[in-house]
Amino acid sequence: MARIAGVDLPRRKQIRYALRYIYGIGDFTAVMLCEKAGIPQDRKVEELSDADIKAIRDAIEAHAKVEGDLRREVQQSIKRLMDLGSYRGLRHRRGLPVRGQRTHTNARTRKGPRKSLARKS
Repeated sequence: MARIAGVDLPRRKQIRYALRYIYGIGDFTAVMLCEKAGIPQDRKVEELSDADIKAIRDAIEAHAKVEGDLRREVQQSIKRLMDLGSYRGLRHRRGLPVRGQRTHTNARTRKGPRKSLARKS
């Protein structure tokens, strides 16, 4: 089993799809990494040699920020916005949608379950 950047890649998938399991690698980046490492995109993960896996690891280290480093950078950016007191930072702090979506209806994912109002009797 290939383990790259702390993630076990699925064995029976093509390498261009398996690399997407790593946080920070999408379709375009996966194809680019395959080209940089000199590995055909349609090769299955279980068919990769140790040299191929090392080439992919080296390509990722040189050209992409992934997993822990990327997560840390994103969290620091959000914390910076909150410390500045910007509008986006306030929305993050309150747990509301950040990018201009409506909240009168919808937004249940960010707002959480409905809080029922106490009815007058």
